Amino acid sequence: MAKKYNSSTSVGRKIKGIDKTVKMVALILGGGAGTRLFPLTEQRSKPAVPIAGKYRLIDIPISNCLNSNVNRMFVLTQFNSASLNKHIKNAYHFDIFNQGFVDVLAAEQTRTNENWFQGTADAVRQCMPHLKNHDFDYLLILSGDQLYQMDFEQFAKYHIERAADVTIATIPVNDRDAPAFGIMKVNKKGYIDSFIEKPEVALLPEWQSEVPQKDKDAGKHYLASMGIYLFNKTALTKLFDKYPNATDFGKEIIPKAITTNYEVASYQYDGYWTDIGNIRSFFEANVELTSDIPQFNLFDSDNPVYTRPRMLPPSKILAAYFRRAIIAEACIIEADKIEDSIIGIRSRIGFRTVIHKAIIMGNESFETIEEIEQLRATGGIPKGIGNNCIIENVIIDKDCRIGNNVTIRGGVELTDTETDTYCIKEGIIVLKKGAVIPHGTHIGV
Repeated sequence: MAKKYNSSTSVGRKIKGIDKTVKMVALILGGGAGTRLFPLTEQRSKPAVPIAGKYRLIDIPISNCLNSNVNRMFVLTQFNSASLNKHIKNAYHFDIFNQGFVDVLAAEQTRTNENWFQGTADAVRQCMPHLKNHDFDYLLILSGDQLYQMDFEQFAKYHIERAADVTIATIPVNDRDAPAFGIMKVNKKGYIDSFIEKPEVALLPEWQSEVPQKDKDAGKHYLASMGIYLFNKTALTKLFDKYPNATDFGKEIIPKAITTNYEVASYQYDGYWTDIGNIRSFFEANVELTSDIPQFNLFDSDNPVYTRPRMLPPSKILAAYFRRAIIAEACIIEADKIEDSIIGIRSRIGFRTVIHKAIIMGNESFETIEEIEQLRATGGIPKGIGNNCIIENVIIDKDCRIGNNVTIRGGVELTDTETDTYCIKEGIIVLKKGAVIPHGTHIGV
């Protein structure tokens, strides 16, 4: 676990350097339909998408909270939430002497409101009645589809020291990335003077802020919102009361708070952070984890990434050359070569198969030897990847069945397309969950 401080109440903590007890609740937004991550979101929500072989995206913000001693969390869900709900139920348990929890708050229709969540702010507003029985002064609002490691106690300390009503976590970006974010103008005291959502390129020169020299040298002159907010409870309640029709934080609540004399601070984060917004960013974030020294540290004993505990056997490697690869539990691998790839739980890979820059999510369950033999005897294909296959620039969702002598190779020259079994997006081939690829199939380059 992360640094520990003495707690003066069962729901609050003393943060070093802060006189008051800090009482904080976290709301983790489950996101919308996740169309940019399709087909990975065809049967699951964005936070439930597997990452790094054995985790789900939702494990990242929950782990950050736990490592920061924030142990009261609500996850707000709406789309394809069954697998996310199941994962949270199976992964996060607190003993009876601990008031911590990770609870799911699903979008719901009531007698006074028949609408589903209309945006980030609307989702939080609709869930506020569920928080009335919880004692807290600060509301930490997080996204469920980002990869980063942040100490939220230091975030809260910064917020309190500046007597802010709202603090936004920000990260320096360059002019190529800035139009995709909410960009703010931050003064020398660290407060936000103005905010613009996804500015046009022509407007960017007006939106430069003071950033560390190393970021200036890298051409990062703009401060982008990370979608991580810390609100004083009273300030958020007043903003919701004053703007009852505002549905989004970035487009409405934050700009209104700035222009109505609320103290809105910027907390400049200098660590690794990436938004898993589309197939390309998801693919690159996973492959980057296989680097010699990745920017996101899965091996940090002080800040572990938590997930569902599974009673699985170790992986068995019968024959293979590995170079920069992550192998999860319960795999049986006979491949010829695996490079720059992630092999998820219960994966089976046949002999003389070559895998390069691929994300194999693995399988939900084992097939017995008898089931595999029966499938092969009747012309079927077992779960996993067969013999003599070539897999490159590919994401293979769970429970796929790939026959022998199959080539699936993505490339930037490929046109975006969708079939019953796979999609091509930005040169990445994505096999849909449960897809069956016959022997001898060739897909892509």
